[in-house]
Amino acid sequence: MKKNVPSSIKRFLLTLVFLSLGATLLAGCGDGAFKDDNKLHVTSTIGMINDVVREIGGDRVEAIGLMGPGVDPHLYKASQGDIAKLEDADIILYSGLHLEGKMTEILEKMGKDKPVVAVTKNIPEDSLIEVADGTHDPHVWFDVSLWMSASETIRDTLVENDPEHEAEYRERADAYLAKLEELDRYAAEQIATIPKDGRVMVTAHDAFGYFGNAYDIEVVGLQGISTAAEYGSKDVTALRDMLVERGIKAVFVESSVPKKSIEAVIEGAKKLGREVQIGGELFSDAMGQEGTEEGTYIGMVKHNVDTIVGALK
Repeated sequence: MKKNVPSSIKRFLLTLVFLSLGATLLAGCGDGAFKDDNKLHVTSTIGMINDVVREIGGDRVEAIGLMGPGVDPHLYKASQGDIAKLEDADIILYSGLHLEGKMTEILEKMGKDKPVVAVTKNIPEDSLIEVADGTHDPHVWFDVSLWMSASETIRDTLVENDPEHEAEYRERADAYLAKLEELDRYAAEQIATIPKDGRVMVTAHDAFGYFGNAYDIEVVGLQGISTAAEYGSKDVTALRDMLVERGIKAVFVESSVPKKSIEAVIEGAKKLGREVQIGGELFSDAMGQEGTEEGTYIGMVKHNVDTIVGALK
């Protein structure tokens, strides 16, 4: 015959169950929200952000990037695999300023459930290039001093979500920011060696406005700041005429933009008797291959600077 369990004992057992459940839930959320590898999982949209996460996060962070070499973020559409990487992340980092275009809505929705941070959010508005209707040029990484601000935002986001290892993040961030200061000086010094009247870089799309402002070089793009904007025959003709009239010797292609647009301009100039060369390939919206120097932010910027100087000096 079954004995009735006193209500006081029932309450005590129920309390133990709730306490145990609460402890389990707390272990899987908040500042201690780590996977089985005890690392903070950070998914970034573009390679430039992912590279900074690796530099500052070190072995405390599992850095996962969505867009690899040659990928154009303006036209990028998230795959089911990308959605899974975003859903699995503890933190999502993206550029902002409408760079990710079609992904923005997905990112905003995920921001309701986890930290989703635009790394450009702390850059002063008066440092941004306004293009139209209150929107701004998103290619801020080409002014190294502005990318230092983005790197500090990445550092602060890691600290906020993993305060136990704050000292490690800050130490690595300080070392990385010192490298960026050196890179900023290098870019300015090298571009200054190009004669002023020849300091003009012509590219497939207008991704280098911040670079031009920061390092005193005129920048002309066939397309606007987004490759989603179509260019037409009038754009090709106007750029062709400028090359001929100003005697520009070299133009540049970009790793994430088809070459046919620039090739059309070169062909047009040739018909008018002006030989224009391709001065080299620049990295604009994506970095180089994984494992190469150009596959890092610092290496990418150095490559661009050296390529520009080599063609125009």
